[in-house]
Amino acid sequence: MRRCSVIEKLQIVPGCLDDYKKLAHFHYRDSCSGPFAAIFAIKPVKALGARSVVRLRSPPIGTETVGVIVYTMPSAGAELRNIATGNVFAGFDNRTRLSLINKNIRCISRVIIEPRFRGLGLASRLVCETMPKMDVPIIEAMAVMGLVNPFFEKAGMKAFTANMPRRCVQLVEAFSMVGVEKEELIDSEGVQGKLARLEQREAEFIELQIRHFLQSYGKRRYERAGLERTGFVLSKLTFRPVYYIWFNEKMGFKV
Repeated sequence: MRRCSVIEKLQIVPGCLDDYKKLAHFHYRDSCSGPFAAIFAIKPVKALGARSVVRLRSPPIGTETVGVIVYTMPSAGAELRNIATGNVFAGFDNRTRLSLINKNIRCISRVIIEPRFRGLGLASRLVCETMPKMDVPIIEAMAVMGLVNPFFEKAGMKAFTANMPRRCVQLVEAFSMVGVEKEELIDSEGVQGKLARLEQREAEFIELQIRHFLQSYGKRRYERAGLERTGFVLSKLTFRPVYYIWFNEKMGFKV
């Protein structure tokens, strides 16, 4: 079946928690997303009837949910929110600030497409068509894989990336001083191999830097040197979530 004909037979409708649960295991975080503000689902058009099916790489989908988006209330703090909004929520006492955030923002918590329907642009369509339905002037989202799969941007959202924390910058610089360059930090085994071959003075230096870095990670600070610890450290150095925001130009700020 041609791509366009598949999309034409799918519609976005109000969903429920069951729609999310049906697809949750396809998300990299399949745990419950918490209380939700709204859920929308992609399903075959009702006009097809209960016995009709949309076929795509068999087996048929029938009337099942093939995509879902979950909106939640916003978090109290988001590092890049003030930058993205021009500090519109800054300068208030805590109670007033939280009230304004809750009145004006909803957060996209999950966007999941059933694997057989990926690659059709359904994720960006789901975001684009449902954001105006939320009745708030601001929609925001965080995405760990945003730089790899920028469907939020394709839906009209603007991306913001945070600067690397100072403690991360310091450790990256320390790695460079012992011959481990920034572009190598995605290879845990390669980095561990280099660390194992360091001379004693360099090994003691980088060990001290790693232990200092791990002070922020609870029991991890006591973990022994090795591939597992190196992998954890590198995951924190390369973890760069992307913050996305969309402004509904048809709505004014709520006070």
